Amino acid sequence: MMTHWEKTMAQRYRKVKLLCRKGIPSSVRAHCWPLLCGGQAKAKKNPQKYQELEEAPGDPKWIEAITKDIHRQFPFHVMFLSPEGPGQHGLLQLLKAYTVYRPQEGYCQAQGPLGALLLMYMPPEPAFWCMVQICEHYLPGYYSPKMEALLLDSEVFIALLRRVCPRALKHLQKHGVGPLLYLPEWFLCLFTRTLPFPTVLRVWDAFLSEGVKVLFRVGLLLVRLALGTSEKRRGCPGLIETLEKLRSIPTQLLQEDTFMAEVHDVPISDRDLECECQAQLVQIRTTRPEFQYNPGNRLAGAKAVFDAQQLEDAQMGKEAHGSRIHTFLTPRIQVEPPPSLPKEQGEPEKASDGRGQKKWQARKKPDTRGKTFHFTQKPTGQTGEERSEPGTGKRRTSSYLETWF
Repeated sequence: MMTHWEKTMAQRYRKVKLLCRKGIPSSVRAHCWPLLCGGQAKAKKNPQKYQELEEAPGDPKWIEAITKDIHRQFPFHVMFLSPEGPGQHGLLQLLKAYTVYRPQEGYCQAQGPLGALLLMYMPPEPAFWCMVQICEHYLPGYYSPKMEALLLDSEVFIALLRRVCPRALKHLQKHGVGPLLYLPEWFLCLFTRTLPFPTVLRVWDAFLSEGVKVLFRVGLLLVRLALGTSEKRRGCPGLIETLEKLRSIPTQLLQEDTFMAEVHDVPISDRDLECECQAQLVQIRTTRPEFQYNPGNRLAGAKAVFDAQQLEDAQMGKEAHGSRIHTFLTPRIQVEPPPSLPKEQGEPEKASDGRGQKKWQARKKPDTRGKTFHFTQKPTGQTGEERSEPGTGKRRTSSYLETWF
């Protein structure tokens, strides 16, 4: 399946999605994640780009900020124990390369856990391109200075929570627990600081396959597990207790198999997410005219990323080779009138409708009610007897009936 990835994504994406929901084996995550997010295709188009970014000096302001945060990423993991180890050094180079690649965005603290988790499974270059795809196509606008995308998604999350678990939302609003108090840690870090590590890997498998919809489902499920029953809500009489409840969900409820099964059962679809985004975008722009984020730039999963890359390749090939390129053409449907039927016996006749136009009119059967039928018998010389035709073994009757009215 991975050796023929383009054919697989074009014809069997549903199978890919089901396998990602079941969980990608750890031995092949290093190959699957770059394929799913499009990082491998991006690296092939820019073969020497990462080396150039790594050798670039970078902005001292961002390098200082990255250096301060390096030791906070998975401090108990063997890769990141020592400042001189490969983990911290590779993460520093990866994050610095991204600030050079996107100087208008710079560095965001939430990018540290993303880069660290990617480095656990792949070398720095493919990890870099995977992070580029996540920041540009899966979560565009999340790591920009204004974070407008996160602001919009927080309003969308509240609207979806009102549909999925309205009593939990009422409790949050009663105690003044807004979405920006807990959602940034969940969405910006892709739950790397919230869930057990095996569950985080399963969430990433589904996220890279199906897109940001998975993050909303996971977040809604966490709220329901923390505040879904009246007994749990009674144990949270204030804001601090409610936030602590959201951050201390029992570990037995977060086991990867049962948790992910519940995640995929949350009734939120891509269509629901798109409709809520458009509705909340209209409301935000009425109060904030300077709001510029466009959710249409976000791609909904691996299939959308693959289709976008195929379209980009086709357009680039068409510009390079002119009209000689014949791949990825948009099909056109041409509707032709049906062929005229041959005029046979029993075919409907055309009748004039009085306006010079002809229309089809079925031939009526003769009305035989009240008619007299006459039967005659043709004499043949051998009345009432049967005779055989010469040269054949067939026999035919010598009499027949004629009927007229």
